[in-house]
Amino acid sequence: MTFPIRKNLVPALIAVLAVAGGVWAWKATNPDGPGEGFVNGNGRIEATEIDIAAKLGGRVQDIFVGEGDFVEAGQLLAQMQVSVLEAQREEARAHHQQTIHAVSSAEAQVAVRESDIAAAQAVVVQRESELDAAQRRLARSQALSVDGASSMQQLDDDRARVRGAQAALAAAKAQVAAARAAISAAQAQLVGARSTVAAAEATVARVDADIADSQLKAPRAGRIQFRVAQPGEVLGAGGKVLNLVDLSDVYMTFFLPETVAGRVALGSEVRIVLDAAPAYVIPARVSFVASTAQFTPKTVETASERQKLMFRVKAQIDPELLKRHLAQVKTGLPGLAWLKLDGQAEWPAKLAVKVPE
Repeated sequence: MTFPIRKNLVPALIAVLAVAGGVWAWKATNPDGPGEGFVNGNGRIEATEIDIAAKLGGRVQDIFVGEGDFVEAGQLLAQMQVSVLEAQREEARAHHQQTIHAVSSAEAQVAVRESDIAAAQAVVVQRESELDAAQRRLARSQALSVDGASSMQQLDDDRARVRGAQAALAAAKAQVAAARAAISAAQAQLVGARSTVAAAEATVARVDADIADSQLKAPRAGRIQFRVAQPGEVLGAGGKVLNLVDLSDVYMTFFLPETVAGRVALGSEVRIVLDAAPAYVIPARVSFVASTAQFTPKTVETASERQKLMFRVKAQIDPELLKRHLAQVKTGLPGLAWLKLDGQAEWPAKLAVKVPE
């Protein structure tokens, strides 16, 4: 009875040892991380992307860069046709000259009206003198007529002269008032002409700005990721020509559960390991933690459902480090982000910073 039992026991022991060996080997080759105080999340390398687009609709005249080219801030990337804009600028400049001539004409009119009022005021002085002389003569005629030394005809004539002088003086004063009104009108025309000059100058400046905007320049340094349009294509306003990636603003976005995200502080240390380069460990820091959960149930009532709450976290890579390795920076690469929750914990050796030389 004992001999068969021993025969069956040997294969069973071998099987147990094999399973135990397999488990040990799996644990040795697949460590479960650095331990307590650390958490990880899967993500992809991303960067700020900028669309280089035409401000105005038109035809693409030339593109000076290709996909993958590194560009500097302010570098000319593409040129839109500006023939129509140049014609508009010449038209605006001609109109500007017309408005300048209109101002000169209005200034001359003001000078003429000022001369008119000076002449009218001189006539008033003359009429006042004539009235004074007529009044003095009338006074003498009245005195002489009392003594019988002057005829009634002479007295009537002197009275008529006074009334005529008074009427002439009133007319002269009316001419002065009319001259003043003419000056006000001429000055208003001058103000309007000067405003037209300012409007014409603004039109020229606007067209110049549109011509300048037709030169599509890099708003910041980076790498051309896509060439969306080709020379000769006609684009509408806002039509995309190129896509630029800012390699100084690179980060990894990953997700953490609600129980962990609540413990993550801005500036926390992160270590990024890319699937394409597992030998390197890239340092980063938390720059953003979402205030609302992502892809969660609409109604969260139980503790198990609350575990499904996932919050988006962004780990920013140091721009100085990126500048030293621009040629190696690639967006879209998947990887693993390790986050240190315990400030007192030490990074294990396998997550020590290691970047390309």
